[in-house]
Amino acid sequence: MSMFPQQSTRRPVELEYGTTDRSMFNFFNAVYAWMAVGLALTAAVAWFGSGSQAVLSLVYGGGRGMFAVFALGMFAISIAAQKVALNRSAGLGTVLFLVYCAMMGLLLSAIFIVYPVQTIVAAFLMTGGLFGAMSVYGFVTKRDLTTMGSYLIMGALGLFAASLVNLFLASNALSWFITYAVLAVFIGITAYETQRLRNWAIQFEGNREMLTRIAIVGSLMLYISFINMFLSILRILGSRK
Repeated sequence: MSMFPQQSTRRPVELEYGTTDRSMFNFFNAVYAWMAVGLALTAAVAWFGSGSQAVLSLVYGGGRGMFAVFALGMFAISIAAQKVALNRSAGLGTVLFLVYCAMMGLLLSAIFIVYPVQTIVAAFLMTGGLFGAMSVYGFVTKRDLTTMGSYLIMGALGLFAASLVNLFLASNALSWFITYAVLAVFIGITAYETQRLRNWAIQFEGNREMLTRIAIVGSLMLYISFINMFLSILRILGSRK
């Protein structure tokens, strides 16, 4: 759940189809740059973890219960990172964001064992294309995505809870439903979050400190969307070893 300040108006936001504003460019450059750093850190940690028996035992050796505790801990860190970045320190929020990305890497270390590298690369490229298209849509659309986004975030939280429950139910049918639902939900959330970031960039234009704080939170939210889309696409592509 995002911790952005609430908008002062509920009127639909009319967005232009382009901008030459330098502050807008710098803001989104920071958002995507930190997101790229987070993804690179996750990939590096996952690659290292896949070759370390100690790491694999730490993450997966404790059974489904430990895996659920690990996931809940990451969820708590994501919430804390947003609150800290907005209300206390952008620097500390950045540290928590990077901790979250590193923990995600540990959690995903098994994908290099389960899936061939070419499948992982294909899933990453497909995710990048889809993410980019939806992010562009969220930036340029004149449609107000606020209401849709609120429902999508509630849906994402529900799917997260369902995923935890399914760790113990181990239902293949439910697992596939969650996979496709997560992909659909985070496709929409990507557009919604991008539009909301653009609106905040306009609202806080000239407030460099606030834009820095929001950029960190935005990086985290878009990173989460990218990771969830990637994992869904990776599973759909299948082709297990």
